Amino acid sequence: MKFIDEATIIVQSGDGGRGCVSFRRERFIPRGGPDGGDGGSGGDVILTAATNKRTLYHLQFKSEYKAPSGKAGEGSQRAGRGGEDLVIEVPVGTLVFDAESGERRYDLTAPGQQVIVARGGRGGKGNLHFKSSTNRAPKFSQPGEPGQRFTLRLELKSMADVGIIGLPNAGKSTLISAISSARPKIADYPFTTLTPNLGVVAAHGAEPFVVADIPGLIEGAHAGAGLGIRFLRHVERTRLLVHLIDAGALEEADPAAPYRIVNHELAMHSAALAEKPQLVVLNKLDVTGADLMADRFCEALPDLAVLRISAAAHKGLDELIIHMRRHLDRLDETL
Repeated sequence: MKFIDEATIIVQSGDGGRGCVSFRRERFIPRGGPDGGDGGSGGDVILTAATNKRTLYHLQFKSEYKAPSGKAGEGSQRAGRGGEDLVIEVPVGTLVFDAESGERRYDLTAPGQQVIVARGGRGGKGNLHFKSSTNRAPKFSQPGEPGQRFTLRLELKSMADVGIIGLPNAGKSTLISAISSARPKIADYPFTTLTPNLGVVAAHGAEPFVVADIPGLIEGAHAGAGLGIRFLRHVERTRLLVHLIDAGALEEADPAAPYRIVNHELAMHSAALAEKPQLVVLNKLDVTGADLMADRFCEALPDLAVLRISAAAHKGLDELIIHMRRHLDRLDETL
């Protein structure tokens, strides 16, 4: 299934039903009065955050969603039936924007959260409501109110505690597959990961946490280069970043270059993103010469705390998980 994290849909709530004009006429009751019932309210259009939806793929096949209208009122004070609500499931982490103004209207961050994006029209009142001392036989009723119609742009941001970032081929997919049950595609060429992958990490008896393998960033990503800003926004939801760097690919002339490139892209995309706490992790220490280049990296950035691992060889992973858990616990304490 193709990963779709944006969709534009038109939502239309139901119109309210018309009130009824009716008069009571029964045998042996000479003065029957008005008895027109009210029209039913139109159905609402509701978005609900569903855990069984991981992308917005299912919204690509239908662009317009309309809730049923309310039925007209009837005689004998019978109200019209209301239109049923139309419920549209979206993934947890979906942002809802007004497509015309660009205004953000809703943010569905919790499973089961619901928002009414188009409210159904109210049903019109029947002529029973308009009886008065001066008008004992009103021959009019209210029309139902029209429903609401909006064009909405939906944008999905993955929900994760930790985001693994880094240049292409840093080993992000290998790492997430090593510390969780996620099984992303792994190969030795750029942009193997075309969609964010989520994995749950069991932290040695502590509360599990969710890690997202964010597709590789390259220089100019904030301006659309490579996979561009499409996946930078998935990092915004995370609380902690693991900045993964391929130690075997560092260059003697400027070993800190990959670190600076990725952080520059984060800062250009969002100041808040650049300020997120990071764990800097040098990966692929099993590669010949990687230890030496890791030393050069640390010499270039002496004030930076660095972890050294080999995701492929499963070395240093327990220590990494402990550090991630500790950082998350500290962040929890500041809430």
